[in-house]
Amino acid sequence: MGSGILFSYPQLATLAGLQGVIVYAIAAAAPLLVFAVVTPIIRRKCPEGFILTEWTRQRFGIIAALYLSALTLLTLFLYMVAELSALGQVITALTGLDSLPVVIVEAIVTTIYTSLGGFSISFITDNIQGVMIVGLIIIASITIGVKIDIKPELIKESGLLEPSLVGWQLIYILPVAVLTNDFFLANFWLRAFASRTDRDLWIGISIATVVITAVLLLVGFTGLIAVWAGVWPTDPPQDGSVALFLLLEQLPNWVVGIVLVMSITLSTAAFDSLQSAMVSTASNDFFRNKLSIWYVRGAVVLVIFPVAVLALKAPNILQIYLISDLLSAATIPVLMIGLSDRCYWWRGFEVVVGGLGGIFSVFIFGAIYYDSPQKGGELILLQQGLYTGDWGAFGAFVAAPIGGLIFGFIALVARLGFQYAMCKIHGTRFDALDDPDSTLVVHEDQDTIHPVHSRDDVALAKSTGKFF
Repeated sequence: MGSGILFSYPQLATLAGLQGVIVYAIAAAAPLLVFAVVTPIIRRKCPEGFILTEWTRQRFGIIAALYLSALTLLTLFLYMVAELSALGQVITALTGLDSLPVVIVEAIVTTIYTSLGGFSISFITDNIQGVMIVGLIIIASITIGVKIDIKPELIKESGLLEPSLVGWQLIYILPVAVLTNDFFLANFWLRAFASRTDRDLWIGISIATVVITAVLLLVGFTGLIAVWAGVWPTDPPQDGSVALFLLLEQLPNWVVGIVLVMSITLSTAAFDSLQSAMVSTASNDFFRNKLSIWYVRGAVVLVIFPVAVLALKAPNILQIYLISDLLSAATIPVLMIGLSDRCYWWRGFEVVVGGLGGIFSVFIFGAIYYDSPQKGGELILLQQGLYTGDWGAFGAFVAAPIGGLIFGFIALVARLGFQYAMCKIHGTRFDALDDPDSTLVVHEDQDTIHPVHSRDDVALAKSTGKFF
């Protein structure tokens, strides 16, 4: 968790009320449990892997793996932008100072110690982050309880305890968005694969799910308290993302100072994890760990410059997350079909076409729904956010996964039809639907042919899967 939670959750509370806060917190934490289920499966199928893209390469081939790697790096890039943007806004909101120096210092410091300590240093900062979160919650809860006066009449007037259209929509949107997007976060996979046993993984993720849910609920509730205390909305009205900081303005300066320090710590811990994940993904997926790690780290340093520039210009942190969520919602469903042994006929071609088709489906839906191709293009970027009062954002998150699956199966039919035609033309046997259980593996050191009795054995017998 980074400092971005201090903006997005209170903002959602001011718009979707208690219903939205509860849904968002559960939807953000519960998907972590999927890693406890999926990681052991992938670990058995790809023992040498430590990130999702490695299994993708083995199952679907190089092109599909590079496609997923590109999306993973894009997601990490967007999260880095969101993190630095959130830090800058925290500095500006709490101190009124220019946030540029702080953003630059954080980027430099995290780059230095992650380069020297590697990914293991992120585990240390994660522990520090956990302590800071506990301290932040305790101090903020006590001081808000003592210093803030809630006005009972505003509770009813706000309507934030009542269900809303946005709140009901979020019950579907957020689980789909967060669940699929977590698959793109290489820093999550690195931690999951680092677990010694499946039991340890279950214990760790279960504890994390409970703690994260509690933290996010408490952070989200500050948006409700800000409304009920009459500190938001202000005159002139301000964005709901600053609700927490309007609340903090009512507290003593020493509390604000502690919150500021802890927020910087949260941001630093999150940012170094994203940097480490970007280095690991680029080194493994694009260079197969044959290029010196220092060249890869140097490339990541160069990426920091556009990240910092965009972070200072990014107005809405939640929108950055949503763009990434939409990309993952289109791609992950067609990718996960490959986890099933029964779907051995599903190949990388379907994954790539399905993922791109899912995004195109969002455009088609938007163009039809708004009767404007331009609006359809804007919907891909979710420029109006989630809270437009219509069904645009909801439809986008329906169109992305369903459209991706439809395009994926269209690609499957097209591929099989093409391969069948080629077999007829060349007089060869059509084997595109052959069950891998019947595959025979020839050992290079022997002249004998050995049958393979499980698909896991097949996966181990080859380094890359079939794209087409």
